[in-house]
Amino acid sequence: MTEKFEPNIIGFLCNWCSYAGADLAGTSRIKYPPNIKSIRVMCSGRVDPVFILEALKKGADGVLVAGCHPGDCHYQSGNYKTNRRIKLLKKLLAEMAVDPNRVRFEYVSASEGAKFASIVTEFVDELKKMGPNPLKEVKV
Repeated sequence: MTEKFEPNIIGFLCNWCSYAGADLAGTSRIKYPPNIKSIRVMCSGRVDPVFILEALKKGADGVLVAGCHPGDCHYQSGNYKTNRRIKLLKKLLAEMAVDPNRVRFEYVSASEGAKFASIVTEFVDELKKMGPNPLKEVKV
């Protein structure tokens, strides 16, 4: 009997907007897959690309980084920095023969619970098509 692949997603969510958006999705009882493990960060700009690579290495099939919309960052430019870093990281992943679509950066505000749920649902579907993460450490 073959097990159905269920992707593991690590979500780095900005405290001020995206985490509140995820919370709104939950309190509004909007259904979305339980595949995401959320980590609250003060700003998406604090997410070092090394954290993302480490998450992929340790077994995440995908990583979602979500931050405030442009111009709404509580720390002025954190989301702009993250956007640039994610673009560079995706180029690095492609060079490593890892599908860069395993990493996503999205803007989600505190009032966008439905958008958060939609992003997670879409990301889970994409990762199911990709299959398990090839970077995953082999457990002996």
